[in-house]
This record gives sequence, C-alpha cells and structure tokens, in this order.
Amino acid sequence: MNTLSAYESPPRLRGVQQRLPSLRDTPIAFAHRGARAHAPENTIEAFQLALRLGANGLESDVWSTADGVAVLDHDGQVRRLLRNVALSTVNRADLPGHIPTVEELFAEVGHNFHLSLDVKDPSAVAPLARSVADAGYAVECLWLCSPHESVLDECRTAIPGAHLVHSTRLQRLPRTFEQHCAHLSASGVDTVNLHHSEWNGGRVVMCHRFGLNAFGWDIQYAEAMENGLRMGLDGVYSDHVDMMVDVYAGTIGALERPR
Repeated sequence: MNTLSAYESPPRLRGVQQRLPSLRDTPIAFAHRGARAHAPENTIEAFQLALRLGANGLESDVWSTADGVAVLDHDGQVRRLLRNVALSTVNRADLPGHIPTVEELFAEVGHNFHLSLDVKDPSAVAPLARSVADAGYAVECLWLCSPHESVLDECRTAIPGAHLVHSTRLQRLPRTFEQHCAHLSASGVDTVNLHHSEWNGGRVVMCHRFGLNAFGWDIQYAEAMENGLRMGLDGVYSDHVDMMVDVYAGTIGALERPR
C-alpha cells in the first residue's frame, strides 16, 4: 500500500474532462482501514475519525477468532510469545485491546455509513452475519469483498441482501473483461473492485452496461481521485480521507451518508 502524502506530486495521469455517470447518485468514499493516514489503522479511533473527516464509507478486513467472534484486522495475525499466530487460533478475550469486534464497531461508531469488508477468512462469514443481525445494521449498506466467488456464494447465503464485490486484478481474469462482467452479473455479484490504475472510462461503462458497480482501490493522490470520480467510479478507497473528501466535494459535491 502506498502511504505517501496525498499532496505529493502523483504520477502523470490522463485527465478525464467531463464526469461520466455513475450507477449511484452518490458514489461511496471508503476510508481504507479507517483514517489510517491519520490514526492507527483498523481501530475504533480511526473509524470514528474517518467519519468526522467526512467519509461516507469505512473499509476493513474481517476474521473469526477461535471462539467464533468476528473481528477487524488487516493481516489476521497477532504477536504472541515472540511469534505471529493466526487470529483464528486465539480467543477474543486474549486479543490485544486495539483489535475491535464488528459488534464494537457498530456500538461505538454507529450505523449510518457504508461498510466494505474483505472476507479474508471464510469462517468469519457466520459470526459476521450474527453481528450484523444483532446490531440491526442495514444490509444494503454492507459490501462484502473477496477474490473468490465461492466465498461470495457463502456471503450471499448467510447475509441475504448484502452487496457482493469481486476484488481482482485484470491479469488474473480467466476471460475477457466483458465476459467477466457478464459472468458476474449472471451469478448475482453486483460490483467489480479493481486497482484504480486498471480502470478507464470504457471499462467503467462496460461494468455499468451489465448493472455492475465499479469500485477503485488504493487511490492515494488527488489527481487520481478526481480522474476516478470523473470516469464514473461508484466507490473509491483511500488512506487519505481529507484529500478524498476535498476532491469529492470539488468533483461531485457534498458527501452524503446513509440514514
């Protein structure tokens, strides 16, 4: 992940002069791992700060502990006895206090935001479903991401109504991009998530033609953010929430959070 300042000079990009339409009236601005450029990543502090800075979406990775609790962490490992061990082998009570549960996220941060979760551990799907249901969180604001369609199938079964996001890279596709969009649309996946550098106006239009949202991740520079929004991306991810909100305001207008 590039963590250079959002205001340093970016690589030269071809500008998009006129904004192309998105599928969404208000594209989603996801704070990657919370406001990780401003606070410790994947902490309640980072998530709260991201919303205060103006993001309308939060992003994290979800895992399950040994005792079946859905928790938020990037790597899915903790340091114990001078070595790294998998979260799945540790009970919730034995985890460091900075690693929040999904239940704690809703209790301390609220509900009025979109939530994008990378499902790194399929065993996290069931405890995540329980936490979402117990909190009364609106599943239409939940975006579940995986490069594996089998995991997305599990998510569809466990959390009906949640958005299913196929996160991939172009070189990994087993078919042409158009064929892939057709395949995802037919299988009930509603979003394609690519690195922002792999998007162009034609691919965004292709996604939209099949009724798919187009999400772009790792947008750390203002020029890249503006280009992504102008080409019609429906969701953008950045570490630099202040930059993302400023560019969004200048390109689209005020960010709106779900009620």
